[in-house]
Amino acid sequence: MTKPFNPAIRDFLDGRIWLRMHTPFPREEIDALIDSGQIQTITGIETKSTFLNKKRHFCNRCENDDPTRFTTFNCAKCEGPCTYCRQCLKMGRVSSCTELIVWNGEKPEYPTNHTISWQGILTPHQQKASVELTESQNKRVSHLIYAVCGSGKTEILFQPIHKLLIEGKRVCIAAPRVDVILELEPRLRAAFPDTKIEALYGGAKPTMEASQLVLATTHQLYRFRHAFDAVFVDEADAFPYKADATLQRAVKKAVKTGFPVHYVTATPSDKLLSEIKRTGYVSIINRRYHGHPLPVPTYTPLWNYEKQIRKGTLPEKLVKWTEQRLAKKEPFLIFFHHIGLMEEAEPLFQQLVPRIRSVHASHPDRKEHVQALRNKELPGLLTTTILERGITIPNVQVAVVGAEQQIFDKGALIQIGGRVGRSADFPSGDFILFHNGITYAMDEAKAEIQKLNKGGVRT
Repeated sequence: MTKPFNPAIRDFLDGRIWLRMHTPFPREEIDALIDSGQIQTITGIETKSTFLNKKRHFCNRCENDDPTRFTTFNCAKCEGPCTYCRQCLKMGRVSSCTELIVWNGEKPEYPTNHTISWQGILTPHQQKASVELTESQNKRVSHLIYAVCGSGKTEILFQPIHKLLIEGKRVCIAAPRVDVILELEPRLRAAFPDTKIEALYGGAKPTMEASQLVLATTHQLYRFRHAFDAVFVDEADAFPYKADATLQRAVKKAVKTGFPVHYVTATPSDKLLSEIKRTGYVSIINRRYHGHPLPVPTYTPLWNYEKQIRKGTLPEKLVKWTEQRLAKKEPFLIFFHHIGLMEEAEPLFQQLVPRIRSVHASHPDRKEHVQALRNKELPGLLTTTILERGITIPNVQVAVVGAEQQIFDKGALIQIGGRVGRSADFPSGDFILFHNGITYAMDEAKAEIQKLNKGGVRT
C-alpha cells in the first residue's frame, strides 16, 4: 500500500528530471519517497570506457554526448575525478556525483473541462490547417504548419490544443526565444481561461501545480522527460534551436514515447521540410489572415554607416527615415547586426527623441522596453535580431541597418519583414534595408516574399 505523500511533490516532479539537491521540498519528504520507490534517482553523468580505454560521457539530463562539452575536475564532494556537463550548465550543474530525480509513482490526473474563450473566426486556409494538424495528432505523426508571418499561426493551434486538453492530455508549446514565450503567454491565458498554464524561461519561477499547458523555451525542456502528449515548436527555424542538436533532442525527449512533435514556422529549413515530408504532414498557408500581401523590402544604400556612427554621427538617410516615423507617430524597430554598434548609435538617436531605447538578448529591461513600445510609451526601439520574430505591434515600421551583414540571412530578413503589416487595421508599412552593398540573401528574401504574394511557396 502506497504511503500518503504531499501531492504537490508529484505535481511538480511528474515529467521533470530534476536535481535532487534543488527540489523546493523538505529533504526528508524527498528521501522518504525515494525509499518507497515513488521517486527514482539517476546518476547525473554516466561514463563508460571505450576502445583503447577512452572515456565516453553522457549527460542524463540534456542527453549531451559531445566529448568537447564535458569537463573533468577534482571534486571536493566525491573526492575524486568528477565530470560535469557544460551543455546544460545554466540549468544547474550536473556532474558524475550529482543525483537526478524523476517521479515514479502514481500519475496526476488532468481535468477535461476546458473552454476556448477566443471569439475569432478562422479563415478557410487556417481552418483546413487546424483540421489537418488535429488529424496528424490523432495518427501520432509530426506535422508542420508552414505559414507566412502574420497568417495567424497561433490561432491555428487553438482547436488542436483544446481537443488534447479535453481528453485530459498534457501539452507543451516550446520556442527558442523567450520573447516568443512572453508574446504567447497572455494570448494563451486569454484563450484558455480555465486551464492551468505555466510559462518557463530564464528567471521564471516554476509553480508547484500540475500545469496542463506549459509554455517553455526549448532550453527549459532539458528538465523534462516523457512529460507531454504533444509538443508544438513555434519558430522552429530560429537560432539556437536550429543549430543545436542537444536542444532538438531535448524537445523529442520531453514528449512521451510514440507521441509527436509538431512544428510551426514561416521559414522552415530545407532539412525540416524534407524530414516532415518523409515522416509526417505539411500544411501550407501563403496568405496573411487579413488577405493583404507581405511587405516587400526596399533597398537604400548607407555607405560607411559604421564609420559615421563610431564618429558620433547618424547617416542622413537613417535620420530622415526615423524623423518621418516620429512625425507620423508610427512605432518603429531598427535592427542592428552588432550590440556594440547599436549601443553607440543609441545616444545619437536619443538626440532626436530621448525616449528611444535599445534592447538585446541580455538587456535587463528588455521585457519592459518591448511592453512600453506596445503601450506607445516609447516611440521606437533599436534591437538586435532578438526581436526578429515573436512580436506583434500594430502599425510598426521596420528598418535594418547593415542588411548586408551575414547574420541577416534570407530567413532572418523574411522574419524581420514579417513584423510589418500584421494588423488588419494597419496591413501595410515600411520595410527598408539600409545596406553597404546588396547581398544574395537580400535578393533571395525579396524574391521569396514576392513569390509568396503571388500565391507560390517553397515546397
